[in-house]
Amino acid sequence: MTSAVERGVWLPEAADRADLAAFAERARRLDDAAVIRLRRRSEDVLVAWAATGFDVLAGRVVVGSVRPPDISVGADELLRGLAAPGPSGYVDAGFPMDSAWRGALPPESGFVHIDDVPASVVLDLAQRGAEASKEQGSPSSLLDREVVHVSGAGLTVGVPMRCVFALTAMGFVDPHAAGEVVRVRTVGAWLRVDARYGSVYYRRELLRLV
Repeated sequence: MTSAVERGVWLPEAADRADLAAFAERARRLDDAAVIRLRRRSEDVLVAWAATGFDVLAGRVVVGSVRPPDISVGADELLRGLAAPGPSGYVDAGFPMDSAWRGALPPESGFVHIDDVPASVVLDLAQRGAEASKEQGSPSSLLDREVVHVSGAGLTVGVPMRCVFALTAMGFVDPHAAGEVVRVRTVGAWLRVDARYGSVYYRRELLRLV
């Protein structure tokens, strides 16, 4: 059996603990029973993953380490551990919930940059989408609606409203940064949208050639 010392997260810097706490708190707002997956990317970098409720995954990179190299934990337990770190930034991530994680993760590399979209456009679309959902609820037709199209690298890619909602719900877009952009990338069936504070990933069926 893995002991508490052998299992957990090490985040030496307070700023990284705050970043992960903000990520976990946003995920918990979307789902009281949110599960956070923590996965090693390199010796001193890990990625936190969460489902957003929009059939879109959210990811946030922080400096730190995790043992074992791929664990899933409850957002509430992780937040408790982050609030009371131990020596060397050790964080007790709580009871293992690996069986609670559903679905595959996107590939770590190979994404092709298609184009950038002004963050102001994304925020405006999110506001208009929220107004529409108040009138209609959030039907699949609204979530699947492609509200931005970008072209590059021989592809035309549509970004659905579900990605816009996920970006803003997770607080990834800075509404106060002048000239801010979000970056649209793709590999295979995966669509990725990168913003200042994190990325969202959506598995598409098909990408259209220009």
